[in-house]
Amino acid sequence: MPRITVLPGDGIGPEVAGEAVRVLNAVGERFGFEPTLTYALVGGAALDEFDTPLPEPTFEACKAADAVLLGAIGGPRWDHETGDRRCEAALLGLRKRLGVFANLRPVLVPAGLSGQSPVRADRVDGTDILIVRELTGGIYFGAPRKLSAATASNTMVYHASEIRRIARVAFAWAEKRRGRVTSVDKANVLEVSQLWRRVVTQVHREEFAHLALDHLYVDNAAMQLVLRPGRFDVILTGNLFGDILSDLAATLPGSLGLLPSASLGGQIGLFEPVHGSAPDIAGLGIANPAGIMLSAAMMLDALDLSDAAHAVRSGVLAALGLGVRTRDLGGTASTGDFANAVISHIRASALAAA
Repeated sequence: MPRITVLPGDGIGPEVAGEAVRVLNAVGERFGFEPTLTYALVGGAALDEFDTPLPEPTFEACKAADAVLLGAIGGPRWDHETGDRRCEAALLGLRKRLGVFANLRPVLVPAGLSGQSPVRADRVDGTDILIVRELTGGIYFGAPRKLSAATASNTMVYHASEIRRIARVAFAWAEKRRGRVTSVDKANVLEVSQLWRRVVTQVHREEFAHLALDHLYVDNAAMQLVLRPGRFDVILTGNLFGDILSDLAATLPGSLGLLPSASLGGQIGLFEPVHGSAPDIAGLGIANPAGIMLSAAMMLDALDLSDAAHAVRSGVLAALGLGVRTRDLGGTASTGDFANAVISHIRASALAAA
Protein backbone atom coordinates (compact mmCIF):
# COMPACT_ATOMS: atom_id res chain seq x y z
CA MET A 1 0.00 0.00 0.00
CA PRO A 2 1.38 3.46 -0.86
CA ARG A 3 2.66 5.46 2.10
CA ILE A 4 1.75 9.11 1.63
CA THR A 5 2.73 11.97 3.90
CA VAL A 6 0.16 14.77 3.70
CA LEU A 7 1.30 18.30 4.53
CA PRO A 8 -1.94 20.32 4.61
CA GLY A 9 -0.09 23.59 5.31
CA ASP A 10 -1.82 26.93 5.66
CA GLY A 11 -4.80 28.91 4.39
CA ILE A 12 -6.90 26.83 2.03
CA GLY A 13 -4.30 24.05 2.17
CA PRO A 14 -6.10 21.92 4.77
CA GLU A 15 -9.43 22.29 2.93
CA VAL A 16 -8.21 21.22 -0.49
CA ALA A 17 -5.89 18.56 0.94
CA GLY A 18 -8.82 17.05 2.83
CA GLU A 19 -10.87 16.75 -0.36
CA ALA A 20 -7.91 15.27 -2.24
CA VAL A 21 -7.61 12.60 0.46
CA ARG A 22 -11.31 11.77 0.01
CA VAL A 23 -10.69 11.30 -3.70
CA LEU A 24 -7.60 9.16 -3.03
CA ASN A 25 -9.62 6.91 -0.72
CA ALA A 26 -12.39 6.61 -3.32
CA VAL A 27 -10.04 5.71 -6.13
CA GLY A 28 -8.23 3.31 -3.80
CA GLU A 29 -11.52 1.51 -3.14
CA ARG A 30 -12.07 1.16 -6.87
CA PHE A 31 -8.59 -0.18 -7.66
CA GLY A 32 -7.95 -2.22 -4.54
CA PHE A 33 -5.40 -0.24 -2.57
CA GLU A 34 -5.62 1.71 0.67
CA PRO A 35 -3.23 4.63 1.10
CA THR A 36 -1.38 4.77 4.40
CA LEU A 37 -1.60 8.43 5.36
CA THR A 38 0.63 10.36 7.74
CA TYR A 39 -0.02 14.04 8.48
CA ALA A 40 2.61 16.61 9.44
CA LEU A 41 2.91 20.38 9.85
CA VAL A 42 4.79 22.70 7.51
CA GLY A 43 4.94 26.43 6.83
CA GLY A 44 3.10 28.84 9.11
CA ALA A 45 1.33 26.07 10.99
CA ALA A 46 4.71 24.56 11.83
CA LEU A 47 6.11 27.94 12.84
CA ASP A 48 3.27 28.36 15.33
CA GLU A 49 3.76 24.89 16.78
CA PHE A 50 7.52 24.27 16.48
CA ASP A 51 9.02 27.74 15.89
CA THR A 52 10.39 26.63 12.51
CA PRO A 53 8.59 26.22 9.16
CA LEU A 54 10.20 22.83 8.46
CA PRO A 55 10.47 20.86 11.72
CA GLU A 56 12.65 17.78 11.74
CA PRO A 57 9.68 15.47 12.53
CA THR A 58 8.00 16.72 9.37
CA PHE A 59 11.04 15.96 7.24
CA GLU A 60 11.39 12.54 8.85
CA ALA A 61 7.75 11.80 8.02
CA CYS A 62 8.43 12.81 4.41
CA LYS A 63 11.54 10.63 4.25
CA ALA A 64 9.55 7.63 5.47
CA ALA A 65 6.89 8.01 2.75
CA ASP A 66 6.63 6.89 -0.86
CA ALA A 67 5.34 10.34 -1.82
CA VAL A 68 4.47 13.70 -0.28
CA LEU A 69 1.25 15.63 -0.98
CA LEU A 70 1.35 19.32 -0.03
CA GLY A 71 -1.60 21.71 0.24
CA ALA A 72 -0.22 25.28 0.39
CA ILE A 73 1.96 27.33 2.71
CA GLY A 74 2.27 30.88 3.97
CA GLY A 75 0.04 33.85 4.63
CA PRO A 76 0.04 37.42 5.97
CA ARG A 77 0.42 36.22 9.56
CA TRP A 78 3.98 35.14 8.80
CA ASP A 79 5.03 37.65 6.15
CA HIS A 80 7.24 39.47 8.64
CA GLU A 81 9.51 36.45 9.07
CA THR A 82 12.93 36.51 7.41
CA GLY A 83 15.67 34.07 6.43
CA ASP A 84 15.13 30.44 7.36
CA ARG A 85 11.96 31.36 9.24
CA ARG A 86 10.13 32.35 6.04
CA CYS A 87 7.40 29.89 5.07
CA GLU A 88 8.88 29.72 1.58
CA ALA A 89 12.17 28.54 3.09
CA ALA A 90 10.38 25.39 4.21
CA LEU A 91 9.39 24.59 0.64
CA LEU A 92 12.85 25.31 -0.74
CA GLY A 93 14.42 23.28 2.05
CA LEU A 94 12.05 20.36 1.55
CA ARG A 95 12.80 20.23 -2.17
CA LYS A 96 16.53 20.41 -1.54
CA ARG A 97 16.58 17.75 1.18
CA LEU A 98 14.37 15.36 -0.77
CA GLY A 99 16.74 15.69 -3.72
CA VAL A 100 14.01 16.63 -6.19
CA PHE A 101 15.46 18.67 -9.04
CA ALA A 102 12.78 18.56 -11.75
CA ASN A 103 9.54 20.49 -11.35
CA LEU A 104 6.84 19.42 -13.81
CA ARG A 105 3.91 21.77 -14.36
CA PRO A 106 1.29 20.70 -16.88
CA VAL A 107 -0.84 23.52 -18.27
CA LEU A 108 -3.98 22.23 -19.95
CA VAL A 109 -7.01 24.25 -20.99
CA PRO A 110 -9.91 21.80 -20.57
CA ALA A 111 -12.59 21.66 -23.24
CA GLY A 112 -15.26 24.22 -22.55
CA LEU A 113 -13.12 26.38 -20.28
CA SER A 114 -11.29 28.49 -22.85
CA GLY A 115 -13.85 31.25 -22.25
CA GLN A 116 -12.55 31.56 -18.67
CA SER A 117 -9.07 32.52 -19.87
CA PRO A 118 -7.95 36.16 -19.80
CA VAL A 119 -6.44 35.40 -23.22
CA ARG A 120 -8.72 35.16 -26.25
CA ALA A 121 -10.45 31.78 -26.44
CA ASP A 122 -9.24 31.07 -29.98
CA ARG A 123 -5.65 31.48 -28.78
CA VAL A 124 -5.87 29.12 -25.81
CA ASP A 125 -8.10 26.41 -27.31
CA GLY A 126 -6.20 23.14 -27.28
CA THR A 127 -3.32 24.43 -25.13
CA ASP A 128 -1.41 21.51 -23.64
CA ILE A 129 2.02 22.48 -22.28
CA LEU A 130 4.41 20.77 -19.89
CA ILE A 131 6.88 23.12 -18.20
CA VAL A 132 10.01 21.37 -16.92
CA ARG A 133 11.77 23.66 -14.46
CA GLU A 134 15.15 22.99 -12.86
CA LEU A 135 14.46 23.22 -9.15
CA THR A 136 17.58 23.08 -7.00
CA GLY A 137 20.12 25.28 -8.77
CA GLY A 138 20.34 28.75 -10.20
CA ILE A 139 20.01 32.07 -8.43
CA TYR A 140 17.74 30.76 -5.65
CA PHE A 141 20.56 28.64 -4.24
CA GLY A 142 23.73 30.26 -5.60
CA ALA A 143 26.41 31.57 -3.28
CA PRO A 144 27.61 34.04 -2.26
CA ARG A 145 24.48 36.01 -1.43
CA LYS A 146 24.37 39.21 0.57
CA LEU A 147 21.88 41.64 2.06
CA SER A 148 22.78 44.84 3.88
CA ALA A 149 21.16 48.22 4.36
CA ALA A 150 22.97 49.62 1.33
CA THR A 151 23.50 46.71 -1.09
CA ALA A 152 22.24 43.27 -1.94
CA SER A 153 23.50 40.56 -4.27
CA ASN A 154 22.63 37.07 -5.43
CA THR A 155 24.63 34.65 -7.54
CA MET A 156 23.26 32.63 -10.45
CA VAL A 157 25.22 29.40 -10.81
CA TYR A 158 24.60 26.31 -12.93
CA HIS A 159 26.91 23.36 -13.43
CA ALA A 160 26.85 21.47 -16.71
CA SER A 161 25.82 18.31 -14.85
CA GLU A 162 22.73 20.05 -13.45
CA ILE A 163 21.72 21.28 -16.89
CA ARG A 164 22.34 17.89 -18.47
CA ARG A 165 20.12 15.98 -16.05
CA ILE A 166 17.17 18.38 -16.32
CA ALA A 167 17.51 18.43 -20.12
CA ARG A 168 17.23 14.65 -20.17
CA VAL A 169 14.01 14.86 -18.13
CA ALA A 170 12.50 17.32 -20.60
CA PHE A 171 13.47 15.31 -23.66
CA ALA A 172 12.18 12.08 -22.08
CA TRP A 173 8.80 13.70 -21.48
CA ALA A 174 8.74 15.12 -25.00
CA GLU A 175 9.10 11.56 -26.28
CA LYS A 176 5.85 10.69 -24.50
CA ARG A 177 4.09 13.77 -25.84
CA ARG A 178 4.43 15.57 -29.20
CA GLY A 179 8.19 15.41 -29.58
CA ARG A 180 9.20 19.07 -29.23
CA VAL A 181 11.28 20.85 -26.58
CA THR A 182 11.63 24.63 -26.33
CA SER A 183 14.60 25.58 -24.16
CA VAL A 184 14.28 29.03 -22.59
CA ASP A 185 17.27 31.10 -21.49
CA LYS A 186 18.82 34.58 -21.70
CA ALA A 187 21.96 33.63 -23.60
CA ASN A 188 22.29 37.07 -25.19
CA VAL A 189 23.06 38.54 -21.75
CA LEU A 190 23.98 35.85 -19.23
CA GLU A 191 27.03 33.57 -19.30
CA VAL A 192 25.03 31.06 -17.28
CA SER A 193 22.50 30.92 -20.10
CA GLN A 194 25.24 30.50 -22.68
CA LEU A 195 26.34 27.36 -20.86
CA TRP A 196 22.70 26.29 -20.53
CA ARG A 197 22.12 26.57 -24.28
CA ARG A 198 25.39 24.81 -25.12
CA VAL A 199 24.69 21.83 -22.83
CA VAL A 200 21.03 21.46 -23.89
CA THR A 201 22.09 21.48 -27.54
CA GLN A 202 24.73 18.84 -26.83
CA VAL A 203 22.27 16.55 -25.03
CA HIS A 204 19.84 16.92 -27.92
CA ARG A 205 22.48 16.16 -30.55
CA GLU A 206 23.97 13.16 -28.73
CA GLU A 207 20.87 11.52 -27.21
CA PHE A 208 17.62 12.94 -28.59
CA ALA A 209 18.32 14.05 -32.16
CA HIS A 210 15.04 12.45 -33.29
CA LEU A 211 13.12 15.11 -31.34
CA ALA A 212 12.65 18.77 -32.24
CA LEU A 213 14.49 21.44 -30.26
CA ASP A 214 14.30 25.21 -30.44
CA HIS A 215 15.60 27.98 -28.20
CA LEU A 216 13.87 31.16 -27.04
CA TYR A 217 15.02 34.06 -24.92
CA VAL A 218 12.88 34.30 -21.81
CA ASP A 219 11.29 37.64 -22.73
CA ASN A 220 10.20 36.28 -26.13
CA ALA A 221 8.99 33.06 -24.49
CA ALA A 222 6.76 35.07 -22.14
CA MET A 223 5.29 36.95 -25.09
CA GLN A 224 4.72 33.76 -27.10
CA LEU A 225 2.95 32.11 -24.15
CA VAL A 226 0.32 34.83 -24.43
CA LEU A 227 0.23 35.21 -28.22
CA ARG A 228 0.63 31.59 -29.35
CA PRO A 229 0.50 29.13 -26.42
CA GLY A 230 -0.37 26.30 -28.81
CA ARG A 231 3.15 26.41 -30.30
CA PHE A 232 4.60 24.89 -27.13
CA ASP A 233 4.84 21.23 -26.18
CA VAL A 234 7.57 20.90 -23.50
CA ILE A 235 9.26 24.03 -22.14
CA LEU A 236 12.66 23.46 -20.51
CA THR A 237 14.16 26.20 -18.36
CA GLY A 238 16.05 27.08 -15.20
CA ASN A 239 14.82 27.83 -11.73
CA LEU A 240 14.18 31.59 -11.91
CA PHE A 241 12.76 31.67 -15.44
CA GLY A 242 10.71 28.54 -14.77
CA ASP A 243 9.19 30.07 -11.67
CA ILE A 244 8.05 33.12 -13.63
CA LEU A 245 6.95 31.39 -16.84
CA SER A 246 5.02 28.64 -15.07
CA ASP A 247 2.99 31.23 -13.14
CA LEU A 248 2.36 33.16 -16.35
CA ALA A 249 1.25 30.00 -18.14
CA ALA A 250 -0.93 29.13 -15.18
CA THR A 251 -3.23 32.03 -16.06
CA LEU A 252 -4.11 30.50 -19.45
CA PRO A 253 -6.85 28.15 -18.13
CA GLY A 254 -8.40 31.05 -16.21
CA SER A 255 -7.66 29.89 -12.68
CA LEU A 256 -4.59 28.85 -10.69
CA GLY A 257 -6.90 26.42 -8.92
CA LEU A 258 -6.81 24.03 -11.89
CA LEU A 259 -3.09 23.43 -12.05
CA PRO A 260 -1.00 20.65 -10.51
CA SER A 261 2.74 20.16 -10.19
CA ALA A 262 5.22 17.43 -9.37
CA SER A 263 8.78 17.76 -8.09
CA LEU A 264 10.77 14.67 -9.03
CA GLY A 265 14.31 13.37 -9.26
CA GLY A 266 14.87 12.00 -5.78
CA GLN A 267 13.54 8.78 -4.31
CA ILE A 268 10.47 10.58 -2.93
CA GLY A 269 8.35 12.91 -5.07
CA LEU A 270 6.66 16.08 -3.84
CA PHE A 271 3.25 16.89 -5.33
CA GLU A 272 1.45 20.20 -4.85
CA PRO A 273 -0.99 22.52 -6.62
CA VAL A 274 0.35 25.69 -8.19
CA HIS A 275 -1.95 28.02 -6.25
CA GLY A 276 -1.00 29.69 -3.00
CA SER A 277 -2.64 29.56 0.41
CA ALA A 278 -5.33 32.18 -0.52
CA PRO A 279 -5.89 33.27 3.10
CA ASP A 280 -8.69 35.63 2.04
CA ILE A 281 -10.97 32.67 1.26
CA ALA A 282 -9.64 30.18 3.81
CA GLY A 283 -12.40 28.52 5.81
CA LEU A 284 -15.18 29.58 3.44
CA GLY A 285 -15.42 26.24 1.65
CA ILE A 286 -15.14 27.82 -1.80
CA ALA A 287 -11.54 26.96 -2.78
CA ASN A 288 -10.99 25.01 -5.97
CA PRO A 289 -9.54 21.56 -5.12
CA ALA A 290 -8.92 20.55 -8.76
CA GLY A 291 -5.23 21.49 -8.67
CA ILE A 292 -4.37 19.29 -5.71
CA MET A 293 -6.53 16.45 -7.08
CA LEU A 294 -4.60 16.58 -10.35
CA SER A 295 -1.37 16.73 -8.31
CA ALA A 296 -2.56 13.56 -6.57
CA ALA A 297 -3.09 12.02 -10.01
CA MET A 298 0.52 12.84 -10.90
CA MET A 299 1.51 11.22 -7.61
CA LEU A 300 -0.42 8.06 -8.46
CA ASP A 301 1.36 7.92 -11.82
CA ALA A 302 4.71 8.17 -10.03
CA LEU A 303 3.63 5.32 -7.73
CA ASP A 304 2.85 3.10 -10.78
CA LEU A 305 -0.89 3.37 -10.18
CA SER A 306 -1.62 4.74 -13.64
CA ASP A 307 -5.18 3.39 -13.87
CA ALA A 308 -6.06 5.16 -10.63
CA ALA A 309 -4.35 8.33 -11.87
CA HIS A 310 -6.39 8.23 -15.08
CA ALA A 311 -9.60 7.79 -13.06
CA VAL A 312 -8.85 10.88 -10.97
CA ARG A 313 -8.08 13.00 -14.04
CA SER A 314 -11.21 11.75 -15.77
CA GLY A 315 -13.24 12.58 -12.69
CA VAL A 316 -11.92 16.14 -12.53
CA LEU A 317 -12.55 16.74 -16.24
CA ALA A 318 -16.01 15.17 -15.98
CA ALA A 319 -16.96 17.42 -13.07
CA LEU A 320 -15.82 20.50 -14.98
CA GLY A 321 -17.64 19.29 -18.08
CA LEU A 322 -20.85 18.93 -16.10
CA GLY A 323 -20.55 22.53 -14.97
CA VAL A 324 -19.57 21.76 -11.37
CA ARG A 325 -17.32 24.76 -10.91
CA THR A 326 -16.10 26.74 -7.93
CA ARG A 327 -16.29 30.51 -7.76
CA ASP A 328 -12.89 31.10 -9.34
CA LEU A 329 -14.40 29.57 -12.51
CA GLY A 330 -17.63 31.52 -12.29
CA GLY A 331 -19.63 28.75 -10.61
CA THR A 332 -21.30 28.26 -7.27
CA ALA A 333 -20.01 24.82 -6.24
CA SER A 334 -18.32 24.47 -2.89
CA THR A 335 -15.00 22.72 -2.38
CA GLY A 336 -16.88 19.66 -1.13
CA ASP A 337 -19.38 19.78 -4.00
CA PHE A 338 -16.56 19.51 -6.51
CA ALA A 339 -15.00 16.59 -4.66
CA ASN A 340 -18.37 14.86 -4.49
CA ALA A 341 -18.75 15.17 -8.26
CA VAL A 342 -15.29 13.71 -8.85
CA ILE A 343 -15.95 10.82 -6.46
CA SER A 344 -19.34 10.15 -8.07
CA HIS A 345 -17.68 9.87 -11.48
CA ILE A 346 -15.02 7.51 -10.14
CA ARG A 347 -17.66 5.25 -8.61
CA ALA A 348 -19.98 5.44 -11.62
CA SER A 349 -17.17 4.51 -14.01
CA ALA A 350 -16.33 1.56 -11.78
CA LEU A 351 -19.93 0.31 -12.05
CA ALA A 352 -19.89 0.81 -15.81
CA ALA A 353 -16.70 -1.22 -16.09
CA ALA A 354 -18.06 -4.08 -13.96
